[in-house]
Amino acid sequence: MMRMGVDLGGTKIELVALGEDGSELFRKRVATPKEYQGTLNAIVALVNEAETAVGCEGTLGIGIPGVISPYTGLVKNANSTWINGHPLDKDLGVLLGREVRVANDANCFAVSEAVDGAAAGKGVVFGAILGTGCGAGVALYGRVHGGGNGIGGEWGHNPLPWMRPDEFNSTECFCGNKDCIETFVSGTGFVRDYKAHGGSADTGAEIMALVDAGDRLANEAFDRYLDRLARAFAHVINMLDPDAIVLGGGMSNVQAIYSRLPAILPRYVLGKECRTPVVKNLYGCSSGVRGAAWLWEKR
Repeated sequence: MMRMGVDLGGTKIELVALGEDGSELFRKRVATPKEYQGTLNAIVALVNEAETAVGCEGTLGIGIPGVISPYTGLVKNANSTWINGHPLDKDLGVLLGREVRVANDANCFAVSEAVDGAAAGKGVVFGAILGTGCGAGVALYGRVHGGGNGIGGEWGHNPLPWMRPDEFNSTECFCGNKDCIETFVSGTGFVRDYKAHGGSADTGAEIMALVDAGDRLANEAFDRYLDRLARAFAHVINMLDPDAIVLGGGMSNVQAIYSRLPAILPRYVLGKECRTPVVKNLYGCSSGVRGAAWLWEKR
């Protein structure tokens, strides 16, 4: 059985075809057309090319930066705005003559790492992408947990837990609310906080280089970042108690998170005990497209 996954992004569309054992059979990416019909045509062309190259038909899953509303059947919340308001799965299904499964790209990330990635074999996996923004997804026994409203895993748009007095009303999020977790624990939030306290570095990597060099402002910023990340994950652990938390995005490359965060989590988790593994992803930027393929789960 061949499974194909597509990562539909704002600038590129990538397709990967996986064998039954998860081995990669085909991969290609193309630029994303900035209109709906062109996007459909590009995906169909990639599918046809993959099936010709491999010599067989396969299933198809799509990861998108949004969700399909369970009420209307139309895409919503996508920053690739030209797909909003369209029945993407149904339209592709008609063009390809088969069922097409669509899920949020962060949920695809969680599924990828749960099926054969850093959390392989774990029952309940929380995948958090700490990059320019802050996305998250939930995989239950290798399958997406989208939820009744289609927004399962939208952890980054809850308020930062246990806020300090100086944290209240200190940030604004694109979603329209203040003090969202995303504005504190994304890579962008890390840099914002560092600069607000007098720093001048422009990236998380630059700040971490200063941390390693013993810079006081950088170390204080990273201490605040770790504490906020611990508070944010403690809420997840208190509600979902996942078997593993897998990190993606640029901040997942900060190795000090994995050595220092476990000691902070018990301060905020109910009962003051916590051994939830927090691990780096296995597949990096390929995890989302692989997870889209795994929307057709193993039988």
